Amino acid sequence: MKMKAGCSQLKPVVLILILNSCFYASYQLTGLQVCELCSGTVLNGTEVGQLCSSSAGRIDGRCCLKNDNTSDPERIIGLDLSNCSLTHIGDLQGASTALMVDLSLNPIVNVSDTAFQGFIELNHLILPQDIVCPGGNTSWGKVEVKQGKRLCEGQKSMCNQTGQLSVNCPENSLCAPYGPGFFECSCADNYHGYKCLREGEFPALQVFGPLGASTVVISVLLWVTQRRKAKAL
Repeated sequence: MKMKAGCSQLKPVVLILILNSCFYASYQLTGLQVCELCSGTVLNGTEVGQLCSSSAGRIDGRCCLKNDNTSDPERIIGLDLSNCSLTHIGDLQGASTALMVDLSLNPIVNVSDTAFQGFIELNHLILPQDIVCPGGNTSWGKVEVKQGKRLCEGQKSMCNQTGQLSVNCPENSLCAPYGPGFFECSCADNYHGYKCLREGEFPALQVFGPLGASTVVISVLLWVTQRRKAKAL
């Protein structure tokens, strides 16, 4: 019985490791694409360059990368897309960990309300002066216009002061910031399911176990099939 229990506990751990590896690979690819949205590199005299220097980060294209410790992967803490002749803002989710984003000196017409959804750590956003800060002025501690740039500083939380239950979240859930003007509701401890109505632990093994097993089986079958075709040739 002990061996069986040990195997049951090992399955979700292995599955989580596989999912984390896939997520990290996807994040690296997306992050790299964001850093190459514009030619050139981050200059030392710019706002992002100064942030990178003071944070002991590493410049890669238009990004500043840093890891909190040697065991953690590098993450984007700064993104400088200033003076890139951008007329619209595309997908920037690869830089969702950024503390600072500079989009100034671009002929941008408007910025989508969801462009910075998920940027929970964004604390400094530099925009062309005609562009409104995402989420409106109420989503930021300080908004000012200087030298043709609009500075949005100090992102505010859309949840209440305690960070606990929000009137906009269903019962048995907690409110958490999710970018300028956004929040997300997550189930409180011991609750899960639609609108957090189900009490008890989420059945991770029952849900992800068959999915992981079927993925492994399909991968093995494809590998065997390809080897047979290669031998036939």
